[in-house]
Amino acid sequence: QVQFVESGGGLVQPGGSLRLSCAASGFTLDDSGIGWFRQAPGKERERVSCIFRSVFTFYRDSVKGRFTISMDNAKNTVYLQMNSLKPEDTAVYFCAKANGAFCPKAPAEYRYWGQGTQVTVSS
Repeated sequence: QVQFVESGGGLVQPGGSLRLSCAASGFTLDDSGIGWFRQAPGKERERVSCIFRSVFTFYRDSVKGRFTISMDNAKNTVYLQMNSLKPEDTAVYFCAKANGAFCPKAPAEYRYWGQGTQVTVSS
């Protein structure tokens, strides 16, 4: 049974940092791409970052240079280190397992999702 447990969200001031964790069970991380998505109120869910076997990573333009995705195979956990946070980063963040081996863009290409963790960037 594929499951994700996300943690690490919270309230942070602009310019601050958070590290999100996505602990996976029921499969091996190397089996498929693992994506981080976010959804702000009234907006569509968007792909923030994705990793495949630690050899391929993707970042949306607005987070490049600020966010870093990584994985620990021993802990079956994917991380998203978020630095220099901005108010526009405020959203619920989800991790998800891609249906295939790579990192597709569309949320519909990810079958399994975590419960989400709230990130709020505000002074």
